Amino acid sequence: MDYKLSVILITYNHEKYVELALEGILAQETDFPFEVVVGDDCSTDSTRKIIEEIAKDHPEVRFVPREHNTGKPTLNVYETTMQCTGEYLAYLEGDDFWTDPHKLQKQVDFLEDHPEYTAVTHTCRLVDEENEDIEDPEIRKVVDLYDWSGDFTYDDYCNSGKWPGHYATVVSRNIYKNGKLDYTILHRASDFTDDAVILLFLLMQGKIYRMDDTMSAWRYVKKAGGANWNSIAMQRNIAREDCLLSKTMMQWVEQYRELGDYSKKRCLADFGLALKDFMRKPNAENRKFLDEMYDYGITHVVMKDKKTTLAGFAFRYILSKAGLVCI
Repeated sequence: MDYKLSVILITYNHEKYVELALEGILAQETDFPFEVVVGDDCSTDSTRKIIEEIAKDHPEVRFVPREHNTGKPTLNVYETTMQCTGEYLAYLEGDDFWTDPHKLQKQVDFLEDHPEYTAVTHTCRLVDEENEDIEDPEIRKVVDLYDWSGDFTYDDYCNSGKWPGHYATVVSRNIYKNGKLDYTILHRASDFTDDAVILLFLLMQGKIYRMDDTMSAWRYVKKAGGANWNSIAMQRNIAREDCLLSKTMMQWVEQYRELGDYSKKRCLADFGLALKDFMRKPNAENRKFLDEMYDYGITHVVMKDKKTTLAGFAFRYILSKAGLVCI
């Protein structure tokens, strides 16, 4: 069968939630056929068994289990995406879920009517482990990242400090068929972060529209020992990883377009973070990070390949923060 849309469902140890995720997908009411491509990264719990049981009664569910864990969630996302045949793609992780049975129809209709857009997103709920809405204002600050309505462009991505939508809200064109970009950067740039890269892929090829409809739920859990993204992130230096990802993606973007003023500001900020870490604790690990933020980011983006040294630039940077010189 020719499917109009492919749902990318990514799972790993989601036994408590994956049935609800699949129920929300299979409840979608559309006038077009769609498939569900499930990429399970070798779950060690009963996630696989639950998916296989549901797939028995739903031929549109195509299970892509792995015999060995990839060790890179981003590689699981990439390889699952490459198996999708639809003209459009929808994204979901196994612990989130959709709440509106007309979600896919609304978003595909929008893209059909607006060829200048590469994707459409929407508002989402923030829920806890028991599917209850999170009301705590401190926790809810995480949704500020997605506080947007209407058009969202590449420039907005670079300069606004916002993203156009949470992963589970995105329906996009299947850009991976066009070969315009080297999409393998999705798993080469980071083992852990994929949504920021996917949004960048889309925005380099068109606008994204943000609907005000609330049609999905983002399960936000952050606790020691948890298997979800936010819990695992507690054990990682996400600020540092974000700097390294930014550097890699700038190098990748520069193959296709000129870098803007945002890139210089970002490189300076990342260098400042690395310099602060090194001055606080001048060990080998922090020196390596400082070197990585200096190479390319400072030498190429900020200084535009003019002659400079790490020590000299670090001194100038400190003076600039005191308002004594300009960079």
